[in-house]
Amino acid sequence: MKLALTRLIAAAIILAACGGLPNPLSTPTPDSVGGVAPRSPLSPGQVDLPALQTRATQVQEALAQTIPILLLTDIDATQALAQEIAIRDPRFQEDLYAPQTSEPLRNEIFGVYPARESDLTEATMRCAVAKCYRVEMYNYPYNLTTIAFVDVDNRQFVAVNKFPEAQPDIPPHLVELALQIATNAPEVIDALGFKPESDMALMESTKTALNRTRCQRSRHLCVAPTFVAGERALWAIVDLTEGALVGVRWTEVGGTGGGAVTERSLQNDVVTAMYCERTTSFERDGWQMDYMLTSSDGLRVSNVRYNESPVLESAKLLDWHVSYSTNEGFGYSDAVGCPVFSQAAVVAFQGPTIEDIREGDRVAGFALEQKFWSALWPLPCNYYYEQRFEFYNDGRFRAVAGNVGRGCGDAGTYRPVMRIALAGENTFADWNGSSWLDWPTERWWLQSESQYTSEGYQYRVQSQTGGYYIEPGRGQFDDGGRGDNAYVYVTRHNQNQDEGDSDIVTIGPCCNASYEQGPEKFINSSPESIAGSEIVIWYVPQIKLDNTPGQEYCWAEAVLADGVYVAKEYPCYAGPMFVPMAAP
Repeated sequence: MKLALTRLIAAAIILAACGGLPNPLSTPTPDSVGGVAPRSPLSPGQVDLPALQTRATQVQEALAQTIPILLLTDIDATQALAQEIAIRDPRFQEDLYAPQTSEPLRNEIFGVYPARESDLTEATMRCAVAKCYRVEMYNYPYNLTTIAFVDVDNRQFVAVNKFPEAQPDIPPHLVELALQIATNAPEVIDALGFKPESDMALMESTKTALNRTRCQRSRHLCVAPTFVAGERALWAIVDLTEGALVGVRWTEVGGTGGGAVTERSLQNDVVTAMYCERTTSFERDGWQMDYMLTSSDGLRVSNVRYNESPVLESAKLLDWHVSYSTNEGFGYSDAVGCPVFSQAAVVAFQGPTIEDIREGDRVAGFALEQKFWSALWPLPCNYYYEQRFEFYNDGRFRAVAGNVGRGCGDAGTYRPVMRIALAGENTFADWNGSSWLDWPTERWWLQSESQYTSEGYQYRVQSQTGGYYIEPGRGQFDDGGRGDNAYVYVTRHNQNQDEGDSDIVTIGPCCNASYEQGPEKFINSSPESIAGSEIVIWYVPQIKLDNTPGQEYCWAEAVLADGVYVAKEYPCYAGPMFVPMAAP
């Protein structure tokens, strides 16, 4: 989706992954079931809008239907067919009613998109030759996303996946509703001193949370138009489940400089055709791989081999969780990806690049790099992310996530969520100070709680033919990184259950400071065995922004140079190095 631009105020619209999943056996509360129902007289935070009345009517009409799902209407005939195939399949209908009372639950179709190569798994391989669509549905009371794949050529249902505690990309009509609520809310008008216009918003699909409000406690669907005024940004947190403003918050963003540094042309057609709709194969220095831009999981590499030996099934960057307040718990859950057929908040303006990696005077390998940035970067509430895969001539490889600021506050913590699916069957272990300790089952660990070998290794993955030592970032990679302090999760890779193989919705809330970043939901209540199994490593660094003069990190600003504004960058990078070990 194209970003809406403003000449007056840089702003952001954001969707929340607000809290966890209620007990699915409990009976939803009436307002959770019935949807938006404006009260009379109006409560604080509510506004009297015709759009809310229309919305309430649509919700009630949907709940009264034989299949109680609020459908998308502004779609073409093929999308409508895909939607119809999906909603009529019993597998897609499993969460439409409260188990104890059989009352209809509020479910809504958020998106119908053509399936892409990055969606292909064993369950959806039919879509490699058939015309398939991806249908995304959100269940409000359960905070549950259900994704169906349908074959529109043969009018058949292909597969379904469920993602608890996750929300799909927000559809345009809900973006518009949030804008109307925010721009008409008296609290926002009073705080800003004027009534903002709807076209003052950009990054419509960026996601947020506000802890200790109904957005967290009741797991409501929340968005937050954020308006920059001088050196501060006003966050207007809107609860789309109830149709009301739940609070406003100010953050400091610093001086804005003079404006955007340069004009950038978003070449959607070129980027989409070359990198989003097809896979590119690449070989160099003994490495072989495929890569493509995903809808909202950044750049994905797959089928990675070194000297003909399988290394990675795939690796990608799912989310950027950005928290701006430890105490109040609000921020963004960003996604990066393609400029079209995508609700990614920060998109690719160009395709991937290949660069040499130099160690001293010699070329030690190459890096596959992708950049994503907001059109008005480095103004406040605009972002510039980098993703890089480094491949070395000696068999090492590294997955890297980088942030070049500016962000929407001066007290941010960035937590990128990386997914690394290794090839073959492996055993995972951590170093306990004197020996390697194998992990028998799925689990997670925090980097700062472990010791390191003399080489700086913390983890090990080992197969019958070899393996890798894993070296977390501690500031040793000569890229300015100050240490990752990363959460590491290891889960069993189930080929018959999609846990992130295809493009996935944002899987975690923006602002948890704990291990609850999203990957933990793939660790079962009875963790599965991972000894000698196909495994997925999830790596979530925690990077603290610093805009202290002389110590800047994860920051950018516009400064005058020769009479024009240029960007001054203070990037931060994080990610683990995989170092090959000798065969046993």
